[in-house]
Amino acid sequence: MTGSRTDSLRMFEATFGLPEQLESAAKIAEQAEGLPAHDGIENVVIVGMGGSGMVGDVLQATASPFMAVPLHTVKSYGLPAFVGEGSLVIAISFSGNTEETLEAVSEAHEDGASIVAITSGGAMAELVGSWGETVIALPSGIPQPRAGIGAMTVPALLILEKVGLFPGASAWIEETIKLLGKRRDILSDESGPAAKVAEVIGRTIPLIYGPEDIGAAAALRWKNQINENAKCPAYWGSIPEICHNELAGWGQHGDLTRQAITLVNLRHDEEHPQVSRRIEIVTEMMNEVVSGIVEIKAEGDGELAQLFDLMMFGDFVSLFMAFQAGIDPGPIPILDEMKERLRG
Repeated sequence: MTGSRTDSLRMFEATFGLPEQLESAAKIAEQAEGLPAHDGIENVVIVGMGGSGMVGDVLQATASPFMAVPLHTVKSYGLPAFVGEGSLVIAISFSGNTEETLEAVSEAHEDGASIVAITSGGAMAELVGSWGETVIALPSGIPQPRAGIGAMTVPALLILEKVGLFPGASAWIEETIKLLGKRRDILSDESGPAAKVAEVIGRTIPLIYGPEDIGAAAALRWKNQINENAKCPAYWGSIPEICHNELAGWGQHGDLTRQAITLVNLRHDEEHPQVSRRIEIVTEMMNEVVSGIVEIKAEGDGELAQLFDLMMFGDFVSLFMAFQAGIDPGPIPILDEMKERLRG
């Protein structure tokens, strides 16, 4: 591997420890009390930003299709007008001080919603605790929000199971832990598939396409991780949606895109047959206008395991991209500057 392997916040170690992170989070979440009764829940709203907000995308892709009530994700300051006494709002803030999430959860409280906070502390824990609502603490030792995807997702899934909206979540989590325990040894290897994909991407800009809910959530995670860990531009899209718009945009500038863009296709077992055909056709059409094309196939049994497999793959790809470029993946000074300037 070329480049300098500087990892001041131990992001690689945190990614390798994802299975144990899921286990620790499950033990903590099992102790949650004070949850609303099943019959009183008309909708579920997940509130969070950045790495914390990614939990909403995971639940949308995995739990929502099996739930009898709608699940909605909010990544901003405000809430939909339907939020009220029949709402279960799961507010996720790794730091506990996320500006947008604090404002949204305060609005949820005013609207009479039931609230569960998943956080490491901060103003979120203090505020929600003062209302007598449920606060679930995150395991310690996680260096950055984006490294805590398992710790934040597992409690949200188990809450849905506890209130009777997503039976079987525990079994899915157990299957995911088993899978990731095996896959991490392969994906963390410097000569393994994640490192090789990072080399293929190299200095190009990755464009990640994912089919339907699982693939779209994984593609978004890849994009965000490459942005934050590798400090590199990255873009994502979902299939079949891009077949109705973005695909038309590849008709020009082939001389530029052939040098600048690497297409990454994420695949999983839950693809609609026509979506699988679309992916094959998109790949053929774009072969002449991108630098290279990579395909990643999810492993594991069930939607949650396959999604986490794709996400872990992308996490390691982003770390290897950072190391190969001599970049420390942990610090994100430009995002810290944004928060500081907002406070100024």
